[in-house]
Amino acid sequence: MKMNLHFWSVTLILVMLPAAVLAAPTEPPVNDPSITPKAPTLPLATDGTALLESFGGREGLVRIMDDVMVRWLANPKTRPFFEGADQASIKKHLVEQFCVVMNGPCTYTGRTMAESHKGMAVSEGAFYALVEELQISLNKAKVPFFAQNRLIAALAPMHRDIIDK
Repeated sequence: MKMNLHFWSVTLILVMLPAAVLAAPTEPPVNDPSITPKAPTLPLATDGTALLESFGGREGLVRIMDDVMVRWLANPKTRPFFEGADQASIKKHLVEQFCVVMNGPCTYTGRTMAESHKGMAVSEGAFYALVEELQISLNKAKVPFFAQNRLIAALAPMHRDIIDK
């Protein structure tokens, strides 16, 4: 799949996000003492729920996750990570996680990204394919570019807990 300028601009933002704009962690504790998460799920410093509303609220996030899961299953780089997994649970936890990141009225009930991805051997190529498919779904949902960038910038540090190959 050809990488576009939007993808690279978002990738750059992911690398440059200052930690100062992030609030305190809201993730559940790590259940596996051998894992040390590098990037917890953190809420963005935003004005109320404006960012979440630009995604269509929680219902919009559900629609986006429904669409992107189909894309991840169709993409040969991401399919192996989702085809045998509990897709409903993954979508539920991603909706919660995105909602928390956008300071929405949500609680993240999933595991840390480090725990969720331990032993999965996720490569950079698979990770970037996942992000690109997410961007396609966000564009399809008509999420404004600035809102996409804010979300992806908040999620970017998590790549250190996901990519392990």
